[in-house]
Amino acid sequence: MAQGRIELIATPIGNLADLSPRAREVLAFADILAAEDTRHTSGLLRQLGIDRPLVSLHEHNEAARARELVERAQEGAVVALVTDAGMPLVSDPGFLTVRAAIDAGVPVSAVPGPSAVLLALALSGLPVERFCFEGFLPARAAARRAALRALSGEARTMVFFEAPHRIAGTLADMKEAFGADREAAVARELTKMHESVYRGTLGSLLQIAANDTNFARGEITVVVAGAAGEAAPDDAFVRRALDLLSAELPPGRAAALVAQLTGRRRADVYALLPHGGGGSGNDNDNDNNEEVEAP
Repeated sequence: MAQGRIELIATPIGNLADLSPRAREVLAFADILAAEDTRHTSGLLRQLGIDRPLVSLHEHNEAARARELVERAQEGAVVALVTDAGMPLVSDPGFLTVRAAIDAGVPVSAVPGPSAVLLALALSGLPVERFCFEGFLPARAAARRAALRALSGEARTMVFFEAPHRIAGTLADMKEAFGADREAAVARELTKMHESVYRGTLGSLLQIAANDTNFARGEITVVVAGAAGEAAPDDAFVRRALDLLSAELPPGRAAALVAQLTGRRRADVYALLPHGGGGSGNDNDNDNNEEVEAP
């Protein structure tokens, strides 16, 4: 008997041409497709000329259906998971099924494809070296504000999904939690005909939301810059601190204290001392084993 498996298929987020040949192949030959919305996926399959058995897999039935799908895979079936757009599991159903498959020793593989998260990041103009995906914020205002307050110190760029009817309220709450000057971008209808990306501060984006009737239409992804870290002390500050402390302490002890205060390496701080080091408090630099040899 052929070995069954679970396949996660990324589907287009707006432009059908973004579906990969590999994704088409798996959709065409899978024994069963588990879809977030069978009506939506039926339309996709019709456009592709594919006719395969469909079952629903959504947040309300996945707990029960996951076991059934895993059993089908154990019997040798190829089970393909698809959602309305993008990769299953990412703010969509699929996690319980994948977890059950892994626990049962059923192979799980994925066919990559379009991602609103990555596209929005790339188009935002904000740092992308480190980021976190927060999905949809709570719908209730109080819970949403609490979630945003908890993220106020997050240094990584943040990515959110939001519904059109909540985007203005969410931006207002972000402005309150992160500050009006925090840089952000709102990407809507990505890969579609009316794709738009609005960039600016949270304060300016909130103004655009109030004046642009198209702002709150379609699928929306919000990207927000992370919190700025405190500026590291410069060499002038370090030297001034060394001058003050080395007047009372041995050079090694002074360098150790300044390094602790500034986060710098002790040897690097010591190198900023005048040649020979020394201080009026104690010429013996072996006090408490704190001696640091100059590089």
